[in-house]
Amino acid sequence: MPKQRITKEMVVDAAFEIARNSGMEQVMVKNIADKIGCSVQPIYSYCKNMNGLRQDVIEQVNHFIQEYVVSHINKDDLFHSTGKSYIRLAQEEPHLFRIFILHQRVGISSLNDLYQSEANPHTAEVIAKELNISVERAKQLHLNMLIYTIGIGTIFSVTTPGISTDEIYTQQEVAYEAFLKQALRNEE
Repeated sequence: MPKQRITKEMVVDAAFEIARNSGMEQVMVKNIADKIGCSVQPIYSYCKNMNGLRQDVIEQVNHFIQEYVVSHINKDDLFHSTGKSYIRLAQEEPHLFRIFILHQRVGISSLNDLYQSEANPHTAEVIAKELNISVERAKQLHLNMLIYTIGIGTIFSVTTPGISTDEIYTQQEVAYEAFLKQALRNEE
């Protein structure tokens, strides 16, 4: 029987599946080799260090999440449905959500830096137009909701047996109303 050719893609895919099912802390050479069904040697040939492999997994996680969110948003209610899609992600893919939220972000020294690196640059324009507020107020509203959704999503992803999605969505809506009220007040 010929030997199976192990590729870097197979290694990264196996590491991603391990991270998805058990968390990034379980992404270890032995676990990857067991998942692929090979010895650890081919894994070491692609993984000069585990940090590089973990970065590849984070990139795959980010790509997965982008596709997930796009597939779960309602284009007629972009702002609300995006926040809800992140909450759904936290429920359905808690390990991937935590990896996405907790991975190191380099070059971030302010909330504005974070917003610039994480948010779609056109989202604030869409929100401004939809709510008839300035783009600057829309950015602040969006940033507030990003921070809130990340926080409540993180809580949601680490609770057992789990908070109901209805309770989470209600709380998210309460936060939105408060942040919107503040944005409208500041607009005057």
